[in-house]
Amino acid sequence: MVEDILQNFNIKAFESDLLTWYHENKRMLPWRESRDPYRIWVSEIMLQQTKVDTVIPYFKRFMEKYPTVYSLAEAPEEEVLKEWEGLGYYSRARNLHTAVQEVVENYGGTIPDEKKELGSLKGVGPYTQGAILSIAFNQPEPAVDGNVMRVFSRLLLINDDIARPRTKKHFETVVREVISKEDPSSFNQAIMDLGATICTPKSPACLVCPVLEHCRAFEVGAQAELPVKSKAKKQKPIFYAALKVKNADGNYLIEKRPETGLLANMYQFPMVPLSEVALIDIPKWFKKEYGVDVMLGKRDGDLKHVFSHLIWDIEIYEAETDAIEVADNRLRLASPDEMKKLPFPVSHLRIRGF
Repeated sequence: MVEDILQNFNIKAFESDLLTWYHENKRMLPWRESRDPYRIWVSEIMLQQTKVDTVIPYFKRFMEKYPTVYSLAEAPEEEVLKEWEGLGYYSRARNLHTAVQEVVENYGGTIPDEKKELGSLKGVGPYTQGAILSIAFNQPEPAVDGNVMRVFSRLLLINDDIARPRTKKHFETVVREVISKEDPSSFNQAIMDLGATICTPKSPACLVCPVLEHCRAFEVGAQAELPVKSKAKKQKPIFYAALKVKNADGNYLIEKRPETGLLANMYQFPMVPLSEVALIDIPKWFKKEYGVDVMLGKRDGDLKHVFSHLIWDIEIYEAETDAIEVADNRLRLASPDEMKKLPFPVSHLRIRGF
């Protein structure tokens, strides 16, 4: 019960110590320059599973290119994916693009400040919803992610497994009771900063923590053991041969991925599943799959790309073709300059090499 967890916990003193520290030490981040809900929304989507230092230059470029929901809503998806190129988790960009179109169409370009309406937008889950409502609109809504669960598991000595979905719901209930009703915007950002700079996953800097006297884990020496998190399932390796197929004009065969699923609508070099095709049979497989004759050349290296649930183990080969046009609508011939204007996932940017 939340009441039991918060028994004898001085919420007001904790809030005061936390917010005093935050206002004196908060990180100067570009999305904190205003409470514009659009800027905050874009930043929160980019920050999902991505480090702040990585996000900052992407955020600045993205906001220069698309300063309003209207400019983003009107942009072609391929262009948006190109701006996102290298940031990974491309479904975030597609969902954001769809959602701002919903905002323009259904809400006259004004991002809703009502929980149900905001949560109905594509890609806006409980965390993003809470972050926007609290930071932009100063509503006392929890924004709970792994960072926040780590802080509160130590602070309140909660031993629940944070890998379980029901545990996140439990933490949302706890944070809702603790969050500042006067300044929820600063409160949630303060917890984010505390987790990023002091209450870190490994070797937390407890002795300089502004809320040390409130931390139950430190009191019993359990901070290094929290949070409790069961191990994720091991990623499944999938083996491919990626073909850099070039014709006499210096153009390359590239493939557009399907509209749904992993890396949807991104471009890549054609990949042959090595679990199904022997190396010697790749030209025959390619002809059957795409209707294009290719001659396999030398091996040009290999790479591994790790996703959350699988690993691509890719052997890279040079190849040649006589084709000057292709019938399969998945394929197109593109020059190196043309490819630079198209969105490629990180793995295939590395394969491309230019």
